[in-house]
Formats: sequence, structure tokens, C-alpha cells
Amino acid sequence: MAIYHMQAKVVSRGSGRSAVAASAYMSCSRMYNDYDGIQHDYTRKQGLIYQEVMLPPMAPLEWNDREQLWNAVEETEKTKDSRLAREFVVALPVELDKDSNISLLQDFIKKNFVDMGMCADFAIHDTDGHNPHAHILLTVRPLNENGTWQYKTEKEYLCIKDGEEKGFTASEFKTVQKQGWEKQYRYKVGKKKEYLTPSSAQEKGYERIDKHPKSSRYGRQNPISEQWNSDEQLCIWRANWADAVNKMLARNQINATIDHRSFADQGITEQPTIHEGYIAQNMEKKGMIADRCEINRQIRANNKMLRELKAKVAKLAEAVEKSIPIIAETLEAIRNHMIFTQYHLLHNEMQKEVIHDWMNHFNPILNKYNTVKKKLKAKVTERKEQLIFQAECSTDKDMTNLSKKYDQMNNNLDILDSQDISLKKQLEKDAAAFREEKFRPEPEQYTELLDTRIQIRPDFRDKLIKQLKGTFGKYYDYHHRDIAANEVDYLNVEDPDVFSHRAWELEYQRKQEIRRNQPARTKKKSYDIEL
Repeated sequence: MAIYHMQAKVVSRGSGRSAVAASAYMSCSRMYNDYDGIQHDYTRKQGLIYQEVMLPPMAPLEWNDREQLWNAVEETEKTKDSRLAREFVVALPVELDKDSNISLLQDFIKKNFVDMGMCADFAIHDTDGHNPHAHILLTVRPLNENGTWQYKTEKEYLCIKDGEEKGFTASEFKTVQKQGWEKQYRYKVGKKKEYLTPSSAQEKGYERIDKHPKSSRYGRQNPISEQWNSDEQLCIWRANWADAVNKMLARNQINATIDHRSFADQGITEQPTIHEGYIAQNMEKKGMIADRCEINRQIRANNKMLRELKAKVAKLAEAVEKSIPIIAETLEAIRNHMIFTQYHLLHNEMQKEVIHDWMNHFNPILNKYNTVKKKLKAKVTERKEQLIFQAECSTDKDMTNLSKKYDQMNNNLDILDSQDISLKKQLEKDAAAFREEKFRPEPEQYTELLDTRIQIRPDFRDKLIKQLKGTFGKYYDYHHRDIAANEVDYLNVEDPDVFSHRAWELEYQRKQEIRRNQPARTKKKSYDIEL
């Protein structure tokens, strides 16, 4: 079935990527990067269905060759952390054939990117025949009418006039300088260094120590680039992709639609899964447990239970008259779901404690390692070896992998925190549903309801234990289950002692009834005793 997926990324030198390499990968071709002298060969890669370069009218015709296009981009960007391109990865509907998907992409790219002045390089991949998707690579620097590149940011000088500070570009400063605006430079004022205007510094006889005037940190961004980089524009592109896909599906008379909105915006209470990636999937294939796959398994189990609970609630809501046993089962089912959710929260807390302990152990070592690596060049070998030994590593590569793992752990903490928020919201909804069901019977039926719940609770407890073991596996802890049950009873304003006392009374009554039904014992005769 058609699904919505649009992933936006930036190809940047700061992250170790290259626009030429990205284009060679998606087009399954061999391309040479003039910037760093590296040849990228992806001719053995399989799954390429279609590829094309689309240009705006002002772009040079030779850029139809993607190698020339992206080498021109690489040549223009001078800094070591430059943003080279913007990349989109979109899922294509499996219901559409090849030609329809190509037409869909061409129309979407032209209207949303090329018509705005971007050069677009795209390719369609489908390795196994069940996952058609497209890679779209876009330029981030606007073009002039003559086909030359515009600036992304322009230097902005912070000038002063009558105590007011304002930013001006070089061309703007030539105009406002006549109005009394002055640039600011660094001067030595006693033991301090301050930014002053030349006129005020000359009056006091201060010495200038820097020839560079004061300027804003990031400069003034090109208004076209600013629009392309905005969150609002990204939201527009996401919505336009969903509209384009739905129109194409309707044109082909396919009864399917996609929605770009989040689950929350769509009114879906289920929790979305996270992206696992090929590294985590390969770990699972080798028999190891990947954190991301483990989190997704827990999310799927929660969603399954939520769907089952919704179905039960909907079924019960349709009934006009509800018997005490049905209400009792509903209450126990909701309680089970709440205990499961509370247990999940406790499990997340345990995971976060483990991650925090790991990060607290390795964080000072990593900080010292990076400090030594950057600043202490003379003693870098000796000190690095000591820190590598402390981190239980062997080489610089091991320390690099350790740093990546640290970042991954930090990311997992954010995922768990987000998951906790969803779980707590679900607990509040379940508690409200529980209270509504609990007070549905008449007050004189409370004892009957309580007795029925006591009778069926062992079965529900067994179901819960089976579900917890199936979801958390070896991480299942019966202590956490008991803690979660107590927390849920507290949320539901129920006293466990009332249940235990009433259960004891019922058991006592049952035993008394058994004794009353037993036949009376007869006294033995004296001769029986003698014998």
C-alpha cells in the first residue's frame, strides 16, 4: 500500500560528505571530484530504475552532465564545512507503474524546485521490487540571470550612530556612512579590549589592535536561500508531495491516499516507530540486539495492545446494557494496559540509568582525549595512549567509534524521553476510561462488581505476565511489574488492601461452605477403640 515518507538532509563537507559522491551513488555511475581528487565508482550498485537532471532556464547547458554540475558546486564552495546540496528521499507508491512514477516525480520537481531556481538531479531506485523510492539532489545556492552563482551570505558590519547599533552590508555602508554611521574596531582600553568607533577612540588616544571591523556572526543570508532553508518551506514541500501523490493515484483510479501530517495531527494515538537503519538491521541478523530495533518492538507491542483495547472499548460502547461481568472485564483490561504502560516507563528509566552511567564514565575521558588531541601537540602521543588505555581501547579508530557510540547513546536518551511523554499521556487517557467504566454500575452493585473482578483477576494477571515477557524478553522483572501495578492502582484511586481483604473474605466463605457441605463424623464405639 502507498505510504508517506519524505526525508530531508543536507550534504555538507562538515559531515564528511561530497555532492559529487552523492550524485554518483544515486545514479550508479563513476564520477571524479576535482575538489579533493577522489573518484567515486558506484557502477556495481544495483536497483537503478531511472535518472535525470533538470535545470532552470538560466543554468548553463553543460550542467546537464551531472559530473560537471556538481563539480561546479564543489568549486564554488570554498570553506571546509560548506553546505553543498540538499537531498530528499521520497517513497513512491507501489500501486503505480514505472512511467507513472517518473511522470509524478518530474512534475513535482519542476513545480517545487526547478521553477524556484534550483538545479535538480534525481534517480529512482527499487532493489527488490517492493520498495520504489527516489533520491532528489538539489543545489542550495541561487543563480543569477546570466547563469553565475549568487552569494549565500553577505558580510554585515555592525555600525553605530548616536548610541544605536545597526547592521549594514559593504554596499549599504557606502550610503549610510555619509549619514554619520561608523564601523567599530577593537581598541586596547587599559587592560581590556573593547569595540569603539574611530572617532571616539581618537579623542581618548586609544590604540587599535585589530584591522577587522565588528560584524554579525553569520552575516546576512540571501533572501532566496533563507526561504529555501526555512521550516515553513519544508512544510509546504511535504504537503505538496502528498497532494501530488494523491492526485496521481486518483488519476489512475487507485483507491489509496497518503497523509503528510504526523500521527498527533491526524488524531492517531498510536506511537510511530523510529528509523532503524541498515546497521541496526545487520546487527539483528547476526543475532545481536540493536537499541533501535528493541525500541521499535516495544512500540509495536504497545500499539497492538492499544488497538485491542480500542476495539474492546468500541464494542462495549455499542451495547445498550452492560452486565457486571463485562464491566469487570473492561476494568481489568484497562488496568492491565495501564500496568503495561507503567512497566514500560520503569523499563525506560532503567535503560536511561544504564546510558547515563555509561556516558558519565566515558564523557570525561572523551573530553580529555579531544583536548589533548587538539592543544597538546608536543605530548599528544604519550597522553593519547594513556587515555586510550583508560577507555579500554587500542587505537584512534577505537576512540572514534567510542565517540560515535557516545553520540548514539545521547540520541537514544532523546528517543526514550519522547517515548515517556507519549506513554504518560496514554496513562492519563486509560485512567479516565477506567473511572468512567468503574462508576457505570449502581452503588448497590459495587460489591458484586468487586467480587467479579477478584474472580477474573488471576487470568488477567497471567495474560499480562505473558505479554510482558513477550515484549521485554530477558529484561522482564517481576519487581517492576509489582511496582507498576501499585502505581496504576494509585492513579485509579483504588486501595489494594480492599481487594486483598475482600479476596480473603471470599476465600474464607468458600472454605466454610465446603465444611458445611461435608458429612458429619460419627463417634466410634468403645469396642472399636479396644480392638
